Amino acid sequence: MSLLRSIDRRQFETVDRHLQRGLAAWSVQEPMTLEAWASANFYLSAESSYVEQAWTPWPFQRAMLAVISNDDVAEVSVMKSARVGYTKILLAAIGYNAEHRRRNQCMWQPTDDDAEDFVKSELDPMLRDVQCMRSVFPAYLSRHKDNTLQQKKFIGSILRVRGGKAAKNYRRISVDAGYLDELDAFDNDVEKEGAPDMLAGKRLEGATFPKLVAGSTPKLKGFSLIDTRYAQADERFTYQIQCPQCAAWHALTWGGKDEAHGIKFERSDQGAVLSVYHLCPHCTYPLQQAEYLNAATAGEWINERGDLWLRADGRFTTPEGTPMPAPRHVALHVWTAYSPAVAWVQIVREFLDAYAKHIEGDDTKLKAWTNTTRGETWEGEVERTDPDELRNRAEPFPLRRMPRDCLLLLCAIDTQDNRLEAAVWGVGRGGQMWTIDHQVFFGNPALQGVWDEAEAFLRETEYEHASSRPQRIYATAIDSGGHHADAVYAFAHKLKALRVHAVKGTSHAERAIDNGNGRVDYKWNGKIQKHGPVLWQVSTNLAKDRFQSRMEVQAPGPGYVHLSSELSPEWFKQLAGEIRATRRMKGGTESRWTPTRKRIEVKDCVTYAIWLEERLDLWSPRRAKWWDQLEQAVQPDDDLFSPAQPSDSRGTSSEPTHDPAHSLIPAEPAQPRPGRHRKPGGFLTRY
Repeated sequence: MSLLRSIDRRQFETVDRHLQRGLAAWSVQEPMTLEAWASANFYLSAESSYVEQAWTPWPFQRAMLAVISNDDVAEVSVMKSARVGYTKILLAAIGYNAEHRRRNQCMWQPTDDDAEDFVKSELDPMLRDVQCMRSVFPAYLSRHKDNTLQQKKFIGSILRVRGGKAAKNYRRISVDAGYLDELDAFDNDVEKEGAPDMLAGKRLEGATFPKLVAGSTPKLKGFSLIDTRYAQADERFTYQIQCPQCAAWHALTWGGKDEAHGIKFERSDQGAVLSVYHLCPHCTYPLQQAEYLNAATAGEWINERGDLWLRADGRFTTPEGTPMPAPRHVALHVWTAYSPAVAWVQIVREFLDAYAKHIEGDDTKLKAWTNTTRGETWEGEVERTDPDELRNRAEPFPLRRMPRDCLLLLCAIDTQDNRLEAAVWGVGRGGQMWTIDHQVFFGNPALQGVWDEAEAFLRETEYEHASSRPQRIYATAIDSGGHHADAVYAFAHKLKALRVHAVKGTSHAERAIDNGNGRVDYKWNGKIQKHGPVLWQVSTNLAKDRFQSRMEVQAPGPGYVHLSSELSPEWFKQLAGEIRATRRMKGGTESRWTPTRKRIEVKDCVTYAIWLEERLDLWSPRRAKWWDQLEQAVQPDDDLFSPAQPSDSRGTSSEPTHDPAHSLIPAEPAQPRPGRHRKPGGFLTRY
């Protein structure tokens, strides 16, 4: 004790201070959500806000913040209007991951200029004004290599800021969290290397808790990257409130003049907007904006089916509150009517002004209003198919049986994370097509079991023709996109004798439906196979255009598509699950097919069946004799409906016995001499 008395108190304090600083590197903060962190720390800077003040998230923003910090959710896509505070949410996420979680991050803006402006007007003021950031960013006021326009180096992590037009800005970056701001302003195909969200997602591979956040005001239907992500998400949510009268939950919608719900307004004789209200879709109660603001504090994010709720703390539950697993990819839609900072009267006035120009033939204002106020895509020149119309044209012929004039069977297989879906199409002369079968093989494609089932299907399944002659599948195309490419390569390599082709769809640089190929290596069951199967590139837009042109043929015969009435309603919805949008450009027009729903396996399969026709060169003039022989073998002129040829006097069949289903197919026409030929896609083909 006498020794301690001789030590000055200031020495104790100095030692204590140094010990705390040294031990801080091993300290762990109490876990908190982004919503809680932002409420406690975030600040609205003068450079980027109408009012400089501490930030209180609006009711609908709370769950948006929380789901971004939910580690069980890998992707968050936000289709939004202007004036909903999305940029503030991104800034809060950056600060949270730097100060609280110490995770590496990258922000991509549409261009280099946008990235520079974001740093100067948004990021730097946030780092200056949010006090807790100074503990992890000591260089916030100095000119330093750790504080530049392209990177901010924090204690324990780094933030990179890049423009999105150059492919090089997606390379040599490994991060835990990636952000794409105003995704629809990016190029759809970055220097012909792929979509920006795909390139950004590659930078997160290997992260323990990867998080890709993409948000944007949408633009043109069919060319909108955020609209595509929204449609492909596992779950789509809207912010909903309870009606003060009937207590039913509903989202705010624009509605329109032909809808019995949504935003409605009354005008004076002079055209002035007198009042604006929102009609409840359940009881038509006229909700005023003040009533909405009161109800919004208790609002909830609810999915399309109404059975999954996203809570303000980022949890997913049933309506009753039972915890539910988090979806991998969550999509949110929010528009200006939800914002407490915008009067509904102003929304209506802007619409009336834009609509007046529309009547005069100028759509520019109405397009901008649809994008920036409603947060929806503008439908320019769009061609869509109604699933009910497809069902109405279906014919009463049975599945799993080949009708007359159907001479050849082609199979297309779509690969999903928990199943394989196989569609069998029959073809006849002139491109006439029939739906024959659709099978689903459930199982994880990373395991061998589901592939054994698919192999047995291709090897053994026979379909009886109307003439009683059985046939097997002649050729197959299987999609290698997604997470199981190596498994697909192994499957195609093993079954190459059955004409199984590994394919991959491409929607850019389309010169022909059969758009080139290249041999690939793969690793399967622990073994590396060099010089594996050929991977064939499919120009999906061109293939879908060909199929759509056949769907427009009105009378049975060459080019007509026959649909069986035995197919399920979901099958028809998937076939109609895309639209074809056209946009005008300086060099002409560009047409593109884009999904309007998450599941379109049926459409994908028919696309690969069309590619098989092209790859097999079925409509070449040199195939004419081959078709004659095939038709005579399948449905001979002498007796169209006779059974298989009888045995001769010795009790043996005149047909080969080892493979009766394939024996009907005549020998292939003579192919070109073996050699190396350059295909349209620039790859090398060996016949």
